[in-house]
Amino acid sequence: MWLILAFVSAALLGFYDVFKKEALKGNAVIPVLFLNTLFCSLIFVPFIGASAGGLLQAGDMFYIPSAGWEVQRYILLKSCIVLASWLFGYFGMKQLPLTIVGPINATRPVMVLVGALLVFGERLNAWQWTGVALAVLSFFMLSRSGKKEGIDFKHNRWVFCIVLASLLGAVSGLYDKYLMASPANGGVGLDRMVVQSYYNFYQFLMMGAMLLLLWWPRRHQTAPFRWHWCILLISLFLSAADFVYFYALSMDGAMISIVSMVRRGSVVVSFLFGAMVFHEKNLRSKAVDLALVLLGMVFLYLGSR
Repeated sequence: MWLILAFVSAALLGFYDVFKKEALKGNAVIPVLFLNTLFCSLIFVPFIGASAGGLLQAGDMFYIPSAGWEVQRYILLKSCIVLASWLFGYFGMKQLPLTIVGPINATRPVMVLVGALLVFGERLNAWQWTGVALAVLSFFMLSRSGKKEGIDFKHNRWVFCIVLASLLGAVSGLYDKYLMASPANGGVGLDRMVVQSYYNFYQFLMMGAMLLLLWWPRRHQTAPFRWHWCILLISLFLSAADFVYFYALSMDGAMISIVSMVRRGSVVVSFLFGAMVFHEKNLRSKAVDLALVLLGMVFLYLGSR
């Protein structure tokens, strides 16, 4: 079941990337990210209120238990990691083609895999290793295809931003596993709804401070901000993708290395939109590479049944 949820999360993440790319075109990054964190926080306010007021009870899917500082400190750290990843990712996404950003982001599961092997002692079977190898190969080929668009990966600061975002995203993925795992399995055993609701709230506070202190005084010297409905869709699809993701990780037997790999299958959705909506280049060679991505996902599924 957790693997199926990982695939659902991947599809939602693909649409999230598409809406993010559309919202950032010619737009100021910091206000877009601030509104994203605001809307994500507002989504969970009714659940927090209903839980505190007794309308939702322990055991309900959307119940959010109260949590003191001994829990909140873990969530605050997660918020800092994720927000740093988002900042680098948003700035890079604005400047690079979607079919370039996707392959770079797709290196994240490799980082998570190495971390999962070293930190959590996860072990993969032959089917899963085959799927991982195919996915790594396909991501490498996609990156090579991107070079045909004249982007020098070694000297492009926006590529560097995406790489940093992917690295921080991998750290966040490993930290998620630690937060979700039970104490018996070496984790903290936090409630998934507590983590998702409050980490969005902390990010909203940090982005609010950044908006007022960094962007607002210089707003006339940078790209102007304009409202786009895709900003709201970013929050809706991200919240849904994260909800399914956390639910998957909270299930017994869930492997962060596999969940992270499957979620990067979102590159398929972003690729299709990059081709049909944004009319990006070198699609034929990238389509072959994407076929390897899909084949890798099949092997991961077979190995995890």
